[in-house]
Amino acid sequence: MKLIAVSAFLCAFTAGLALWRGLREDRELLARRLETYTKSPSQKRREEEDILSRPFSERVVRPAVEQLSQALARLVPSRNRHRLQQLLRQAGYPGGLKAHEFMAVQYLFALLAILGTWLLAWLARKDPAVQVFLAAAAGMCAVLAGKVFLNSRVRKRKALLQRELPDVMDLLVVSVEAGLGFDAALLQVADKCKGVLADEFRITLQELRMGKPRREALKDMSGRTGVEDLQVFVGAMIQADQLGVPVARVLRVQSEQLRAKRRQRVEERAMKAPVKMLFPLVFFIFPTIFIVLLGPAAIKIFSFLAGRF
Repeated sequence: MKLIAVSAFLCAFTAGLALWRGLREDRELLARRLETYTKSPSQKRREEEDILSRPFSERVVRPAVEQLSQALARLVPSRNRHRLQQLLRQAGYPGGLKAHEFMAVQYLFALLAILGTWLLAWLARKDPAVQVFLAAAAGMCAVLAGKVFLNSRVRKRKALLQRELPDVMDLLVVSVEAGLGFDAALLQVADKCKGVLADEFRITLQELRMGKPRREALKDMSGRTGVEDLQVFVGAMIQADQLGVPVARVLRVQSEQLRAKRRQRVEERAMKAPVKMLFPLVFFIFPTIFIVLLGPAAIKIFSFLAGRF
């Protein structure tokens, strides 16, 4: 009975894959015919050599994920896609994946986890209900693991940006007070510094070179990062640009505020340290100390009482 179920599942999966491939075959055939008339043999040869020189992941895995992601993108609500895209922006696009590609990878891992867990449970001769429960639990854990991974990347990246911002702000202040403009100071920081914030400044400078207004480029940078301190800095720079306030003065004030916030965060962590150390002391260190100090006395008392009674 189990062998029949496995065979039926494989047949259904193969039939669905063949149907999906057949629907795409006409479009691919038309594209190949157009390429035969529009491209020369030398261009085709160069493209084939370029494709063969790429690694296996870019030649096979990435196109398969792209096709699967395009099929899944139609089934997922647009609000969820926008939310996931925002998280990927704040995480720095891990693996260069877009929202629909990340969902495809996530669901693919969930499917592999379900099939693998079900196969192991079947080989262990578990009950059918236990097999279904374990497979469903594995699929849910795989989906949750993707969300946990993305949220952890967002938190780590925000922490890096928050840590690098005061030092970068000091360099901006020095550059502007030395006579450079704000855009030139950003370029100086992007060239001299390394890190996540310097990369964000490089992206902002590229957008400025492409003709995007400074206000929109800075707002996009704050939206990509999601860091509160950087959002405050962008808001202050936009307001200074609108009111005509000197940029050097605004940067100096922002630098001092960031230094003060960093000092306050360090003090807050120092105040939390005794509370966090209390639980290991109570549950791990104090019992050991009591055993070492009171253990011999307890043994003597027990021996004395045992001899009397």
